[in-house]
Amino acid sequence: MTRIEKKFRELRKTNKKAFVTFITAGYPDLRITEKLILEFDRIGVDILELGVPFSDPMADGPVIQEASRAALKKKVHLEAILELVKKARRHTQMPICIMTYYNPIFCFGEKRFIEKAKVSGVDGVIVPDLPPEEATQLHKLALASGINLICFIAPTTSLKRMRYIAAVSKGFIYYVSLTGVTGARQALPEDLVRNLRIIKGITDKPVCVGFGVSQPEQVRKIKKLADGVIIGSAIVRKIRDNIGKPQLVKRVGDFVRYLKGD
Repeated sequence: MTRIEKKFRELRKTNKKAFVTFITAGYPDLRITEKLILEFDRIGVDILELGVPFSDPMADGPVIQEASRAALKKKVHLEAILELVKKARRHTQMPICIMTYYNPIFCFGEKRFIEKAKVSGVDGVIVPDLPPEEATQLHKLALASGINLICFIAPTTSLKRMRYIAAVSKGFIYYVSLTGVTGARQALPEDLVRNLRIIKGITDKPVCVGFGVSQPEQVRKIKKLADGVIIGSAIVRKIRDNIGKPQLVKRVGDFVRYLKGD
Protein backbone atom coordinates (compact mmCIF):
# COMPACT_ATOMS: atom_id res chain seq x y z
CA MET A 1 0.00 0.00 0.00
CA THR A 2 1.41 3.39 -1.01
CA ARG A 3 1.52 6.47 1.21
CA ILE A 4 -1.31 7.90 -0.93
CA GLU A 5 -3.54 4.90 -0.31
CA LYS A 6 -2.69 4.92 3.40
CA LYS A 7 -3.51 8.63 3.60
CA PHE A 8 -6.98 8.18 2.10
CA ARG A 9 -7.63 5.23 4.42
CA GLU A 10 -6.68 7.40 7.42
CA LEU A 11 -8.84 10.28 6.21
CA ARG A 12 -11.87 8.06 5.66
CA LYS A 13 -11.57 6.63 9.17
CA THR A 14 -11.82 10.16 10.58
CA ASN A 15 -14.39 11.38 8.03
CA LYS A 16 -11.96 13.94 6.60
CA LYS A 17 -11.09 14.95 3.05
CA ALA A 18 -7.68 15.30 1.41
CA PHE A 19 -6.11 18.70 0.93
CA VAL A 20 -3.75 18.40 -2.04
CA THR A 21 -1.36 21.14 -3.16
CA PHE A 22 0.63 21.68 -6.34
CA ILE A 23 3.82 23.67 -6.78
CA THR A 24 6.24 23.89 -9.67
CA ALA A 25 9.51 22.24 -8.66
CA GLY A 26 12.45 24.60 -8.89
CA TYR A 27 10.35 27.76 -8.68
CA PRO A 28 11.93 30.03 -7.70
CA ASP A 29 14.69 27.48 -7.05
CA LEU A 30 15.14 23.93 -5.76
CA ARG A 31 16.35 25.08 -2.34
CA ILE A 32 13.12 26.98 -1.70
CA THR A 33 11.07 24.10 -3.13
CA GLU A 34 12.58 21.80 -0.51
CA LYS A 35 11.72 24.29 2.24
CA LEU A 36 8.14 24.52 0.93
CA ILE A 37 7.80 20.72 0.95
CA LEU A 38 8.74 20.61 4.63
CA GLU A 39 6.54 23.61 5.46
CA PHE A 40 3.53 22.03 3.74
CA ASP A 41 4.09 18.84 5.70
CA ARG A 42 4.31 20.83 8.93
CA ILE A 43 0.99 22.59 8.37
CA GLY A 44 -0.89 19.44 7.43
CA VAL A 45 -1.02 19.19 3.65
CA ASP A 46 -2.18 15.65 2.89
CA ILE A 47 -0.63 15.12 -0.55
CA LEU A 48 1.84 17.23 -2.54
CA GLU A 49 2.10 17.39 -6.32
CA LEU A 50 5.49 18.50 -7.62
CA GLY A 51 5.22 19.85 -11.14
CA VAL A 52 8.06 19.17 -13.57
CA PRO A 53 8.73 22.33 -15.62
CA PHE A 54 8.12 21.76 -19.32
CA SER A 55 8.39 24.00 -22.36
CA ASP A 56 4.95 23.18 -23.84
CA PRO A 57 2.55 22.77 -20.90
CA MET A 58 -0.74 22.26 -22.71
CA ALA A 59 -2.88 21.93 -19.55
CA ASP A 60 -1.35 24.82 -17.60
CA GLY A 61 -2.58 28.38 -17.41
CA PRO A 62 -0.44 31.56 -17.41
CA VAL A 63 0.68 31.37 -13.76
CA ILE A 64 2.12 27.85 -13.94
CA GLN A 65 3.50 28.49 -17.43
CA GLU A 66 5.43 31.45 -16.05
CA ALA A 67 6.76 29.33 -13.19
CA SER A 68 7.84 26.60 -15.60
CA ARG A 69 9.69 29.07 -17.81
CA ALA A 70 11.53 30.50 -14.82
CA ALA A 71 12.52 27.02 -13.56
CA LEU A 72 13.68 25.93 -17.02
CA LYS A 73 15.90 29.01 -17.24
CA LYS A 74 17.63 27.71 -14.11
CA LYS A 75 18.12 24.32 -15.80
CA VAL A 76 15.72 22.47 -13.47
CA HIS A 77 15.11 18.99 -14.88
CA LEU A 78 13.43 15.72 -13.97
CA GLU A 79 16.46 13.99 -12.46
CA ALA A 80 17.20 16.95 -10.19
CA ILE A 81 13.58 16.91 -9.00
CA LEU A 82 13.76 13.21 -8.18
CA GLU A 83 16.95 13.88 -6.21
CA LEU A 84 15.09 16.64 -4.38
CA VAL A 85 12.34 14.21 -3.38
CA LYS A 86 14.97 11.75 -2.17
CA LYS A 87 16.55 14.47 -0.05
CA ALA A 88 13.20 15.61 1.37
CA ARG A 89 12.31 12.01 2.27
CA ARG A 90 14.83 12.19 5.11
CA HIS A 91 12.47 14.56 6.88
CA THR A 92 8.92 13.85 5.69
CA GLN A 93 6.55 10.96 5.01
CA MET A 94 3.97 13.20 3.28
CA PRO A 95 2.75 11.54 0.06
CA ILE A 96 4.46 13.15 -2.95
CA CYS A 97 3.38 12.89 -6.59
CA ILE A 98 5.35 13.89 -9.64
CA MET A 99 3.17 15.74 -12.15
CA THR A 100 4.83 15.83 -15.54
CA TYR A 101 4.08 15.78 -19.21
CA TYR A 102 5.06 12.63 -21.04
CA ASN A 103 8.00 14.06 -23.00
CA PRO A 104 10.37 14.25 -19.98
CA ILE A 105 9.48 10.65 -19.07
CA PHE A 106 9.99 9.51 -22.66
CA CYS A 107 13.39 11.18 -22.85
CA PHE A 108 14.37 9.82 -19.43
CA GLY A 109 13.09 6.34 -20.30
CA GLU A 110 9.96 4.88 -18.70
CA LYS A 111 11.73 2.05 -16.88
CA ARG A 112 14.55 4.25 -15.65
CA PHE A 113 12.09 6.93 -14.55
CA ILE A 114 9.98 4.54 -12.48
CA GLU A 115 13.07 2.92 -10.95
CA LYS A 116 14.49 6.31 -10.01
CA ALA A 117 11.13 7.53 -8.72
CA LYS A 118 10.82 4.46 -6.51
CA VAL A 119 14.29 4.92 -5.02
CA SER A 120 13.60 8.63 -4.49
CA GLY A 121 10.42 8.00 -2.52
CA VAL A 122 7.85 9.15 -5.07
CA ASP A 123 4.36 7.82 -4.33
CA GLY A 124 2.39 8.81 -7.42
CA VAL A 125 2.79 9.95 -11.01
CA ILE A 126 0.38 12.20 -12.91
CA VAL A 127 0.79 12.69 -16.66
CA PRO A 128 -1.84 15.10 -18.10
CA ASP A 129 -1.06 14.46 -21.77
CA LEU A 130 -0.82 10.65 -21.62
CA PRO A 131 -4.19 8.95 -22.21
CA PRO A 132 -4.52 5.84 -20.03
CA GLU A 133 -5.13 3.74 -23.14
CA GLU A 134 -1.57 4.62 -24.25
CA ALA A 135 0.02 4.20 -20.83
CA THR A 136 -0.06 0.40 -20.59
CA GLN A 137 3.67 -0.07 -20.13
CA LEU A 138 4.01 2.82 -17.69
CA HIS A 139 1.07 1.41 -15.70
CA LYS A 140 2.75 -2.00 -15.49
CA LEU A 141 6.07 -0.52 -14.39
CA ALA A 142 4.43 1.73 -11.82
CA LEU A 143 2.25 -1.05 -10.43
CA ALA A 144 5.22 -3.39 -10.07
CA SER A 145 7.14 -0.69 -8.21
CA GLY A 146 4.33 0.28 -5.87
CA ILE A 147 3.81 3.71 -7.44
CA ASN A 148 0.31 5.01 -8.16
CA LEU A 149 -0.33 6.19 -11.73
CA ILE A 150 -3.16 8.69 -11.31
CA CYS A 151 -5.54 9.32 -14.22
CA PHE A 152 -7.89 12.15 -15.17
CA ILE A 153 -11.61 12.37 -15.73
CA ALA A 154 -12.96 15.55 -17.35
CA PRO A 155 -16.44 17.06 -17.74
CA THR A 156 -16.41 15.84 -21.36
CA THR A 157 -15.52 12.22 -20.53
CA SER A 158 -18.14 9.68 -21.62
CA LEU A 159 -19.64 7.28 -19.09
CA LYS A 160 -18.01 4.31 -20.83
CA ARG A 161 -14.59 5.93 -20.64
CA MET A 162 -15.19 7.01 -17.04
CA ARG A 163 -15.60 3.35 -16.14
CA TYR A 164 -12.34 2.46 -17.87
CA ILE A 165 -10.39 5.30 -16.24
CA ALA A 166 -11.85 4.52 -12.83
CA ALA A 167 -10.69 0.91 -13.23
CA VAL A 168 -7.08 1.71 -14.16
CA SER A 169 -6.37 4.81 -12.05
CA LYS A 170 -4.44 4.10 -8.85
CA GLY A 171 -4.25 6.12 -5.65
CA PHE A 172 -7.05 8.48 -6.60
CA ILE A 173 -8.91 9.82 -9.62
CA TYR A 174 -8.11 13.39 -10.62
CA TYR A 175 -11.33 15.11 -11.68
CA VAL A 176 -10.67 18.15 -13.87
CA SER A 177 -13.48 20.47 -12.83
CA LEU A 178 -13.59 22.49 -16.05
CA THR A 179 -12.70 22.46 -19.71
CA GLY A 180 -9.62 24.58 -20.25
CA VAL A 181 -6.31 25.13 -18.50
CA THR A 182 -5.31 25.54 -14.87
CA GLY A 183 -5.89 28.85 -13.15
CA ALA A 184 -7.96 30.44 -10.40
CA ARG A 185 -11.68 30.89 -11.08
CA GLN A 186 -14.23 32.91 -9.15
CA ALA A 187 -16.97 30.27 -9.26
CA LEU A 188 -17.18 26.49 -9.40
CA PRO A 189 -18.62 24.91 -12.58
CA GLU A 190 -22.38 24.34 -12.60
CA ASP A 191 -22.04 20.69 -13.64
CA LEU A 192 -19.59 19.81 -10.84
CA VAL A 193 -22.14 18.23 -8.51
CA ARG A 194 -23.79 16.15 -11.25
CA ASN A 195 -20.50 14.88 -12.65
CA LEU A 196 -19.10 13.97 -9.25
CA ARG A 197 -22.26 12.02 -8.44
CA ILE A 198 -21.84 10.05 -11.67
CA ILE A 199 -18.19 9.24 -10.93
CA LYS A 200 -18.88 8.31 -7.31
CA GLY A 201 -21.66 6.06 -8.56
CA ILE A 202 -19.27 3.92 -10.62
CA THR A 203 -16.25 3.67 -8.31
CA ASP A 204 -15.30 3.65 -4.66
CA LYS A 205 -11.82 5.00 -5.40
CA PRO A 206 -11.08 8.46 -3.99
CA VAL A 207 -11.92 11.35 -6.30
CA CYS A 208 -10.07 14.67 -5.97
CA VAL A 209 -11.13 17.86 -7.72
CA GLY A 210 -8.63 20.26 -9.28
CA PHE A 211 -8.35 23.12 -11.79
CA GLY A 212 -9.80 26.52 -10.89
CA VAL A 213 -9.96 26.14 -7.10
CA SER A 214 -8.58 29.22 -5.35
CA GLN A 215 -10.73 30.18 -2.36
CA PRO A 216 -11.48 28.65 1.07
CA GLU A 217 -15.21 28.65 0.34
CA GLN A 218 -14.61 26.62 -2.83
CA VAL A 219 -12.46 24.21 -0.82
CA ARG A 220 -15.26 23.72 1.71
CA LYS A 221 -17.86 23.11 -1.01
CA ILE A 222 -15.73 20.58 -2.83
CA LYS A 223 -14.89 18.70 0.37
CA LYS A 224 -18.61 18.09 0.83
CA LEU A 225 -18.82 16.46 -2.59
CA ALA A 226 -15.47 14.76 -3.25
CA ASP A 227 -12.72 12.94 -1.37
CA GLY A 228 -10.22 15.73 -1.82
CA VAL A 229 -9.47 19.12 -3.33
CA ILE A 230 -6.40 20.17 -5.31
CA ILE A 231 -5.04 23.73 -5.41
CA GLY A 232 -2.15 24.81 -7.63
CA SER A 233 -2.22 28.12 -9.48
CA ALA A 234 -3.28 30.19 -6.45
CA ILE A 235 -0.32 28.83 -4.48
CA VAL A 236 2.15 29.30 -7.34
CA ARG A 237 0.93 32.88 -7.67
CA LYS A 238 1.59 33.43 -3.97
CA ILE A 239 5.12 32.13 -4.47
CA ARG A 240 5.59 34.51 -7.41
CA ASP A 241 4.37 37.48 -5.37
CA ASN A 242 6.93 36.78 -2.64
CA ILE A 243 10.03 35.96 -4.67
CA GLY A 244 13.05 37.69 -3.19
CA LYS A 245 11.37 38.23 0.17
CA PRO A 246 12.91 36.57 3.25
CA GLN A 247 9.49 35.45 4.52
CA LEU A 248 8.51 33.66 1.27
CA VAL A 249 8.17 30.18 2.81
CA LYS A 250 6.22 31.42 5.83
CA ARG A 251 3.90 33.62 3.76
CA VAL A 252 3.15 30.80 1.33
CA GLY A 253 2.62 28.42 4.25
CA ASP A 254 0.22 30.88 5.90
CA PHE A 255 -1.68 31.19 2.64
CA VAL A 256 -1.96 27.42 2.27
CA ARG A 257 -3.21 27.15 5.85
CA TYR A 258 -5.79 29.86 5.06
CA LEU A 259 -6.99 27.92 2.00
CA LYS A 260 -7.09 24.67 3.94
CA GLY A 261 -9.41 26.30 6.42
CA ASP A 262 -9.07 23.81 9.24
